[in-house]
Amino acid sequence: MAALRKNLLAVRSGLHRLEDGALVLALVSMLVMALTQIVLRNVFDSGLLWAESFLRILVLWVAILGAMVATRDRNHISIDLLSRLLPSSYFVPLQIVSLLFAAVLCAIAAYHSVVFISYEYEDGAIAFAEVPVWFCQSIMPIGFGVMALRFLYSAFVREQ
Repeated sequence: MAALRKNLLAVRSGLHRLEDGALVLALVSMLVMALTQIVLRNVFDSGLLWAESFLRILVLWVAILGAMVATRDRNHISIDLLSRLLPSSYFVPLQIVSLLFAAVLCAIAAYHSVVFISYEYEDGAIAFAEVPVWFCQSIMPIGFGVMALRFLYSAFVREQ
């Protein structure tokens, strides 16, 4: 049992590193592309035609990946008005309800993201270069699905 737990923790750690690496890669790519576009426009009076679309897609990826990391580290936005007004004995049940509500909302968003992407796939639109729009937007159901699972996990597992 201890070996299984150790292996699961190693897999989780690897997934966290992959997630962090994707976020850093997307952010650095966005910064480099924006800087390149600025230099090309101001110095050489030209630019890359596909850069604006690419940057918009990178903004989406950075936002979703950042939200995934925030939920992983429990640094996401939360409104805890009731926990300040009610006795402390209600804090854990309120937190569980709040986490379950967030999990349901993220699951709904993931489902509707899949529906949206299926329409984009049928449409066959191109985002930039030869990359299809549906592929660029595929981070949405992945991100919302991961966040839903993390909220669900957090509602039932108390980690110290």
